[in-house]
Amino acid sequence: MKFILAAALATASHVPHGYRAVVYATGLTHPTAMAFGPDHRLYVSEDTGSIVSVVRGSHRPRPFAGKLVVPLGLLWRGKTLYVSETGKVEALTANGGRRSVLKGLPYGRHQQDSIVAEPDGRLYLGSGTTCDACAETNRYSGTILSFKPSGRDLQVVATGLRNPYGLVFAGSTLYASVNGRDDLGDGKPADMVVRVRSGADYGWPACWPSYALHKLTGACGGVTAPVAYLEPHSSADGIASWRGDLFVAEWGEYLSRAHGRRVVRIRRGKVTTFATGIDHPLALTVDPSGGLLVADWGRGVIYEISRL
Repeated sequence: MKFILAAALATASHVPHGYRAVVYATGLTHPTAMAFGPDHRLYVSEDTGSIVSVVRGSHRPRPFAGKLVVPLGLLWRGKTLYVSETGKVEALTANGGRRSVLKGLPYGRHQQDSIVAEPDGRLYLGSGTTCDACAETNRYSGTILSFKPSGRDLQVVATGLRNPYGLVFAGSTLYASVNGRDDLGDGKPADMVVRVRSGADYGWPACWPSYALHKLTGACGGVTAPVAYLEPHSSADGIASWRGDLFVAEWGEYLSRAHGRRVVRIRRGKVTTFATGIDHPLALTVDPSGGLLVADWGRGVIYEISRL
């Protein structure tokens, strides 16, 4: 029965000619982030407040930690697992150790998202806004933050980002996927991918990317343009660098299939559909064996996409 279910789920997903999609693991509940641990298991956060681990072929995830507040980002550094949650970042260890690294961060409409490490050792965190479009009072809202693994030396790297959900380093370059405003109508603004530059302003809330025009609109003086314009209201979330290109999971919308619900590929700024048939793709990561892993928040499944 499990084999039949896995085959059916794999058949439901569609990838380009020359690729294949298989089921990597099942039995998850709303997976939000993935990171490989020092034991070579894949650790997965669930928005129910848990972290579990799986291996290829798992149907029953192994519990690792609980009582978390909407964990959306995972990062292993050595034997420490960093977890971004609502308003904070915690560090967990395999023996049950747990400490706060950052706390008191602003949240509301959005919260703290992906967390990644730079080759120089600093950690980077996406911190969403408390509203759809407003004047924030906390300098850490709508930003990319950087800090030491201890939590010290917290810095604002870039601003003007409504919800910088996904972060990934491609070499030494940091990219972020960003959710656009909801209040401008069905066809705008675009979600986007930006190249994160220190001190850059990406426009929110007064400037936004036009999907129809592929340029910035609004009050855009001094604003840095995105490297890619994504479908409006597609909820651009997990991002990965794989085989020389960027890939973004477009989660979509709760009550509609009109936008998103696919994985797109970005090559030299051009966006194309890469994978469909996934209910709500959210987290992406690259398997050490070379495949692209896609966590389906809706079905509780992880797919592996590889070249034939």
